[in-house]
Amino acid sequence: MSDLPRKAVTRTAKLAALPLGFAGRATWGLGKRIGGKSAEIVARELQQRTADQLFRTLGELKGGAMKLGQALSVFESALPEDVAGPYRAALTKLQEAAPPMPTRTVHAVLTERLGEDWRELFLEFDDKPSAAASIGQVHRAVWHDGRAVAVKVQYPGAGEALLSDLTQLSRFARLLGPLIPGMDIKPLIAELRDRVSEELDYELEAHSQREHAEEFANDPDVVVPGVVHQSDQVLVTEWIDGVPLSEVIAEGTQEQRDRAGQLLARFLFSGPARTNLLHADPHPGNFRLLPGGGEADGEAEGCGSGPWRLGVLDFGTVDRLPGGLPQPIGDSLRLTLEGDAEAVYELLREEGFVKESIDLDPDEVLDYLLPIIEPAQVEEFTFTRSWMRNQAARIADPRSPAHQLGKQLNLPPAYLLIHRVTLSTIGVLCQLGATVRLRDELESWVPGFLLVEDLPEQQSRDLEFPDQDLAGQELADDELLDDRPA
Repeated sequence: MSDLPRKAVTRTAKLAALPLGFAGRATWGLGKRIGGKSAEIVARELQQRTADQLFRTLGELKGGAMKLGQALSVFESALPEDVAGPYRAALTKLQEAAPPMPTRTVHAVLTERLGEDWRELFLEFDDKPSAAASIGQVHRAVWHDGRAVAVKVQYPGAGEALLSDLTQLSRFARLLGPLIPGMDIKPLIAELRDRVSEELDYELEAHSQREHAEEFANDPDVVVPGVVHQSDQVLVTEWIDGVPLSEVIAEGTQEQRDRAGQLLARFLFSGPARTNLLHADPHPGNFRLLPGGGEADGEAEGCGSGPWRLGVLDFGTVDRLPGGLPQPIGDSLRLTLEGDAEAVYELLREEGFVKESIDLDPDEVLDYLLPIIEPAQVEEFTFTRSWMRNQAARIADPRSPAHQLGKQLNLPPAYLLIHRVTLSTIGVLCQLGATVRLRDELESWVPGFLLVEDLPEQQSRDLEFPDQDLAGQELADDELLDDRPA
């Protein structure tokens, strides 16, 4: 048995069978309708059967196929509730588990990348993987200095599998559209393909994780495990225990859901401001809910007695944002909330969201945007699947003005990943059913959302004189130099 179905003919055959299955079910559905079942009931049965086949296949193949499945998984909130149940069950399997790589293959990779004596680096190494993802799997171990660690081992041939899968999937992306109302699958696949080289580069991932770990060290809300060792195809990081976010979604208390949602929103918006990096893979498998005030590697049991913290994993995909999130995002949100249709429209045109060849009514653009940014209009907002479904239906219905206007808007390349990450995070918030003070996070972390004169005094001063502290330090250093003996 191969560790990863790598032969192009094998993977292509499995993926190519998907459209044939879709077509077969469409024929079955036609027969059902002729037999007297309503079109709506038949359509939902088709959706359930299609989702089951799609995500079963994607999970088995890992690689780019599973990567797409994970990216789609956060949007299940947009589905009708009677469809979402079985669909959700299929998706959850993708978020935390996949068929494991054979032990002999894991050992071969470790021998090749860490040396023949790789076992001497560990006091303990668990051959059974604790988690599996699209391009690698994680093993729990104890480093030679006694630290509990997570050892991520990349599947051999993962790069070829990723590219092959995504190329094949893009050929029938149109057929996947009905699975997630209001979402265009083809640009998502193209964007995932563009990120393949970064996803495979564990040196780049280690750098991104170190940046976050240093910035969030001792943070009361967010825990990022430190990097212990890195080489090609192997990444060793500190281990953190906690409740997987998928479990919080399935059976968490409302307190857990609200806290997880608030921290997820905080991390989404504060990360770029603090590190100039955007964590760009926000599916539930990459987050843990940890006990507050304890050690990062503490056990999850009994952690309901205090505040919760958010553990963040997997920095293989990040967006580099010098200066944090682009200020036009905050400006456009603020102007939309103020109801300044003309100013919003001009800003969208300047940034390329409205092409020069397109002429739209600014008031209609405002009407299109306001429902989407409803969570920012109030002090706190409860994200629900019904709200997500309403938004998806409004944009997906070809008869709606929102659908017609949305087709004429453009998404500039610089905003592609930001847009996907934001939508994905909102999808997870809706899965959690969390009540979140989103506006607080926008005011704290998104440039332009508050005018400088509306900011707290120190924050306003830092924006107006960003180099003042540095200049002061340079002056102090100069004075110290001047005090040296001649």
